[in-house]
Amino acid sequence: MLFKDTISSLDFFSSLEDEELDTLASFCVVGTYAKEYVVHYEKKESNSLLFLLEGVAKAYKIDKHNNEIFLHYIYAPSLISDVSNFKRETLISFSNVSLLENSKILTIDYKKFKENFLAKGRLCPEFTNEVISKSHQLQSLINREFIFSSVAKVAIMLHDDLDMFNMLKRSEISLILNIQPETLSRVLSRLKRDNIIDSKNTKIVVLNKEALLSVYEE
Repeated sequence: MLFKDTISSLDFFSSLEDEELDTLASFCVVGTYAKEYVVHYEKKESNSLLFLLEGVAKAYKIDKHNNEIFLHYIYAPSLISDVSNFKRETLISFSNVSLLENSKILTIDYKKFKENFLAKGRLCPEFTNEVISKSHQLQSLINREFIFSSVAKVAIMLHDDLDMFNMLKRSEISLILNIQPETLSRVLSRLKRDNIIDSKNTKIVVLNKEALLSVYEE
């Protein structure tokens, strides 16, 4: 696929005219990165706007004891960069982001992107939607860590990140959700008993998505 085709295939850029795609292509590149590559570090300043084209990444922080605190997953295609201030010419990352598998990333010169598109009223709704999506992720994080019960935490991950749930070890899931492994086992047993989920070949299968959704919307 040609470079311009790669860009235009993203919903974010699908409204651009051919000439605008040429302009965008002049100050962006697509790179392939290996699993575990750290895309950016928390609080580091960057001149680039990053989009995940292919692959999966995770956002996380490191506490004062050097423990990793999981925040959320980033699935392609979506914005990786954090945008907290439209007036700045650079971006400052809220968290660390690393790749969970070999991935492709679109890197855009942020200053030129603002000058050629946002300042001219182009892509503003799309850009705003991406920022709102980031805000929703933060809201979900707050709910997960401070409001939701253990059952709701597990239900959310099964609903939103089932493939990732099945890829990880139960001990890793417990750390991500900040619950005990025994608690995770009890919750899964309860959901199986209620015929909301089942397990096939060690993988979890959702039998009733509406019932699963109601678990954390109660």
